[in-house]
Amino acid sequence: MRNVLLVSNGVRGTGSLGTALMQLHLSSWPEVEAYLTRSKAILIPIGSTEQHGPTGLLGTDALCAEFLAKRAGDEAGFLVGPTFNVGMAQHHMGFPGTLTLRPSTMIACMTDWANSLRRHGFERIYWLNGHGGNTGTISAAITALYHDTTFGDAAALRCMSRNWWELAGISDMIRELFPVGEGSHATPSEISITRYAYPEAIKRADLMPRIAPTGPVFDAKDFKRRFPDGRIGSDPTLANSGDGERLVNAVVRALIAEFGTFAKA
Repeated sequence: MRNVLLVSNGVRGTGSLGTALMQLHLSSWPEVEAYLTRSKAILIPIGSTEQHGPTGLLGTDALCAEFLAKRAGDEAGFLVGPTFNVGMAQHHMGFPGTLTLRPSTMIACMTDWANSLRRHGFERIYWLNGHGGNTGTISAAITALYHDTTFGDAAALRCMSRNWWELAGISDMIRELFPVGEGSHATPSEISITRYAYPEAIKRADLMPRIAPTGPVFDAKDFKRRFPDGRIGSDPTLANSGDGERLVNAVVRALIAEFGTFAKA
């Protein structure tokens, strides 16, 4: 019988195999029940499945959030939920492989996930976001959850959402690593993280121009016309696993600190 001890922030949980198992979907219900006696907080990675130019993985936004969350959860001993890996990506639908949700569908799914966790006794949910296009809908979902608390019989719940690149010190680090060519989509920072996390999935292509054009984003047809290879203002040829490792280590430190404060609020 596997013996896994789950403990709250700052103390690692280890099993008989010597590995930290701080993921909800790799836990049994008695292990989650034990965790809830020590902490009422959980982190959920949230991202998107969408094109990231000729060299970026379709899962980049979800994979970055998931990898960072798992690393932080294992190091600090907090529970990480399954990754919410399809989000708001209608403007990328001109590129094969992209998946998207309606805003109403995403809000409904997020509130159902959160209410399921609340039913089991969780009181703090931290959403680690990897896709900027999700931010408005995430905020709307959190507002809907607070509405249920105010006007219904639901137990109190506190939520927080953070884009991983907006954690303390990370934007400055990205500017230092990529002073030119970071852009806003298919960026060398996010692709560096996936190259570090998934070296077996590195893609290469000749990009022309090296730095993609910039501009507004509307619907899928307009996006494909303005940005025919899927990039916005970026030069992902700058991406490398070494900078990915540096970013991962910095993000994990900042995430552990912020989650710890949120969990105790």
